[in-house]
Amino acid sequence: MIAAIGLTATVWAVFDAVSAKQNAMAAEAKEQPYVIEYYYKAKWGHADEFLALFKKNHYPVLKKEMELGRMLKVTMAAPRYHATEDGRWDFRVTIIFKNAAIANDNFDSAALIKQLFPDQETYKKEEQRRFEILDSHSDVPIKDVDLDGK
Repeated sequence: MIAAIGLTATVWAVFDAVSAKQNAMAAEAKEQPYVIEYYYKAKWGHADEFLALFKKNHYPVLKKEMELGRMLKVTMAAPRYHATEDGRWDFRVTIIFKNAAIANDNFDSAALIKQLFPDQETYKKEEQRRFEILDSHSDVPIKDVDLDGK
């Protein structure tokens, strides 16, 4: 009986140690920046229009979210040269969120949008146009690969 109690205590101690380590790792992961890359492929001849609408209507919302501390950085890149059509993209927007929880919390930006764009009819029309001129759009969460690790 005493051996069983000792074994039970040992099992619980190991379980508690493993659980505590997992909780610490999860807490640490929650505070790590979380990166998502957004790829946009505009219909031929519409890349400049897409960029203008993005800068006018979407970038101000992203800047507000940076001011709120939800995002740490927003950048945009474009390829220097052309790729094959199946692999072509026109713009890659990289957003570094404060952490994974914030990136996936279904934040409702409606209040920010109404504040930034009082003329909601024009805003909605232009945002609809921004997506009409796209051939494709994809969101790719990114993870770092430790090349020196195992």
